[in-house]
Parts: sequence; structure tokens; C-alpha cells
Amino acid sequence: MIKKLSILISIILFGSAFGQKDKEVLQKQNADLKKQISSLNATLNQTKQESKLSIGYLNAVNQKLTLREKVYTNTQKEKRFIEDDIYKRQLEINKNNRELTVLRKNYAAILVKAYKTKGVQNKVTFILSSKNVGEALSRVEYLKRYSEYQDKKAAEISNKANEIKKNIALKKKSAAEKDNLLLTQKKDLATIEAERIEKQKLLEEFKKNEVKLTAELRQKQTQSKELERQIRNIIAEEIRIAKAKEEAEKKAEAERKRLADIAAKREKDRIEAENRAKIAAAEAERKRAELEAKRATELAAKRAEEERRLAETNKAIEKKEAAERATREAADRAKIANEKAAAAKANEVAINKKNDDAKEAAEKKVMKNYDIGNVVGNNFADNKGRIGFPVDKGTVTHRFGRQPHPVFKNIVEENTGIKIAVAPGTKARCVFPGIVSTIQVINGSRTVFVKHGGYFTIYSNLSSTLVKANQQVSAGTLIGEVGSDFDGSVTLDFQIWSGQNPVDPLGWVSY
Repeated sequence: MIKKLSILISIILFGSAFGQKDKEVLQKQNADLKKQISSLNATLNQTKQESKLSIGYLNAVNQKLTLREKVYTNTQKEKRFIEDDIYKRQLEINKNNRELTVLRKNYAAILVKAYKTKGVQNKVTFILSSKNVGEALSRVEYLKRYSEYQDKKAAEISNKANEIKKNIALKKKSAAEKDNLLLTQKKDLATIEAERIEKQKLLEEFKKNEVKLTAELRQKQTQSKELERQIRNIIAEEIRIAKAKEEAEKKAEAERKRLADIAAKREKDRIEAENRAKIAAAEAERKRAELEAKRATELAAKRAEEERRLAETNKAIEKKEAAERATREAADRAKIANEKAAAAKANEVAINKKNDDAKEAAEKKVMKNYDIGNVVGNNFADNKGRIGFPVDKGTVTHRFGRQPHPVFKNIVEENTGIKIAVAPGTKARCVFPGIVSTIQVINGSRTVFVKHGGYFTIYSNLSSTLVKANQQVSAGTLIGEVGSDFDGSVTLDFQIWSGQNPVDPLGWVSY
């Protein structure tokens, strides 16, 4: 039984180590969630009066309620961890109490036995009654160990009692933590209920104003369709202009290439003419050196043959020495002639290479002067999913494509982009390097088109702009201040087009 209980306690202790980590994770998550709730409250307080009946406001209320419920769920989990800790502490206290009872019982038996043999006289008699010195020494060691054993058992009792006190204190601390958590939960439940009531009242306000709001929505949808039509026309015109420009550039490039080839050939011919005399002289020098080397080699061979014949006919020694000397001189002349021929050949190669390098450098210079081969690439598509978000902080209230209205279910929206609710004064920023192709005033607000190769990013519903047409912009460049929508909310309409086709921005931006 005791063994099974020990195993159970070991399992609980092992689990509690992970439970403590999980508890800390939950506490950190709750701290982060509360920060988000605080930020949402600040946004809601800022926009409450001017845009209460807006989808952005309703989404913020929904988001805050969701965060509150996550906090409550995490607190419930944290409470269970605390309850597990209290149960574990109680098991440890029970186990320690049982162990303490056994220790006290054993120590009492030791004390009784010690009492029966107490006193210095009895110990002395016990030692002196030994049969020999060895037995006396053994009895002294026994008494010493017995005394140490008593001290050890007393210390174990004291330590166990302290362990029980420590576990009781930890249990009380966990119980107090649980009580505080229950109070927090009670407050959270009250807050959640109040926010649910607020959400319901808001929905009722929407319903009360359904006729007015649906009329405004339909008007907005008509404006959105008009905006989409104009965007399509503007992009089509941009693409037409870009294609015409590309064709013109291709023709201009071809003409520049033709003129550059003529100029390059003329320059290479000039360099060739300037170096022709040097090349001819070097070639003549090489041929003379090779001929001289050939003659010297032949002479050396002839001298060697004469020396061989002289040695065979056993001529006079002095004639033999003269022949050997002549042979050496012929060999030296042949060596010098060969070295001179190799140098002449190397000089000819160097002159030819220098001539070729000069012609190649001249051709490159001419091509550069005629602006041939300078193509700038674009990598917008390569950064899909990593492109920046068009505002610092905001909530996506309307998504891309065909979407049911979040309040009025009989209305379906067709969105070629996304709508982002932001705080008043927020400025839209460019999401990727590009060129501002055009700025248009559509439906009373400003729209900025930024071209990124074959892609466009479009920033609509701006009250003012901070860029101008044909301006080169970087990622993060401020485009303009976001304006108010028909419902009073401050909303940015953001779109991404691949050529003449809109794509879902949430598949491209890092959000």
C-alpha cells in the first residue's frame, strides 16, 4: 500500500514540474491578451463617438470579447493547476505525518532503552566489565555509535517537522492564490457578460438602423463597383502605355544596338590599324629570330659531327680541342638564338592580346554609351507572403472575394481587396519598392497606384496624399492619410493586382 502511494506521489510530483511550466505559459499568455484588450479599449474609446455603428467598431468589440474569453479559459486552466498543486501538497503532508509518527515511535523506544542504561556509572561499568582490552574498545565504539544514532534520529524528526511546516505554508499560499484567482474569475465573468450585453445592444442598434444602413451599404457597393471599374480602366491604360513603351524601347534598343555595332566596328578597325605596324614588326622579328636560331642549331649540329669525325681519325690533340671549342661556341650561339626567338614569339602574343583587349574594351564602352544591356529586374512575386502590411496597426474588417455581410445576412459583398479599420490620423505606407504610376480622385477620396513590375498595389479612401506621380518609393514610404468611410469609421481600402486581375492581399502580406 505504502509502495503504491509512493508511486502515485512520484507521478504527481513529475507532472507538477510540467504543470508549473504550463502555468507560467498561461500567465504569460494572459498578460499578452490583456495588453491586446487594453489596446482595443483605447481604440474603441477613440472611435466610439464618431463610428459606433461601423463594422470596424463591431469587429473590435467581437475581438475584445474573444480575447476576454481566452483569458477566462486560461484562468480556468491555471486554477486546475493550482488545485493539483494543493492536492499534491496535501499528499506530501499526509506522507510526512506518517513518516514522522514512525520516527517518533522509534525514537521513543530508543529513549526508553537509553533511560534503562543511563548514567556515566553504568557506561563505565559496561566498559570495565569487558573480558579484555579489545572488547572494551569495541564497547566504547558501540556507545559512540549509539549516541550518534540517537542524534541522527532526533535530527530526522526535526527535519521532517520542518518539511511539514514548509508544505503547509506552500499549501496555504496555493489556497490563497486560488482564492485570488476565483475573485479574478468572478470579475472576468462579470466583464464578459457586460461586453456581451454591449455587443447585443450594438447589434440591436444595427437592426434599428437597418433600412438606413443597408441603403448606405448598397450605395457604398455601387461606389465600390465604380471604383473597381475605374481601377480596371486605369490599370488597363497603364498596361497599354507600358506595352507601347516597351515596344518603343525595343525598337530604340534595336536601333541603338545597330548604331553601337557600327561604332564598335569602326573603333576596333581604328585600333587594328594603329597596332598593325607593331604586329607586323613583331611577326618579322619572330621570323628573323627563328631563322637565326635554326641556323645556329644547324651549325652546332655540324660542329658536333666534325668533332665526332675528328675523334674517330685520331687527329692531333690541338685540332680536337679547337673542334670542341668551336662546337661549344656554336651550341651557345644556338641557345641564345633560341631564347631570342622565344622572346620574340612571346612579344608577338602579348601585342596580339593587348590589341584584342583594347578592341573588347572599346566595344563595351560603346555599348554602354549607347545604353545597351541595362535591364532592371523586379522581384515582387518572389516575396509573396513576406510583403509588409500597409498600416502600422489595424483590423481587417472586410476580406477579399465574395463575402456575406457580418450583420445583414441578406447582403453579399464583392471585394477586390481588403478593408482595414484604423485609428484616426493613421497613414498608409507602401508595402514594397516601386513607382507611383498615378494618383486619382475617385468617389471624393484619393487613390494611389504603385507599380511593381507587372503588379500594382492600390491604396484607396485616402483623405490626403504624401507622394506624387512618377515618384520612386520604398517599402515603408508614407503614401497618405487614411480617410473616413460612409459609416464614420477610418478605413483603408487596400488591393493588389497582378496585371488586370485582383488577388487576395492576405495571401501576399505578412499579417
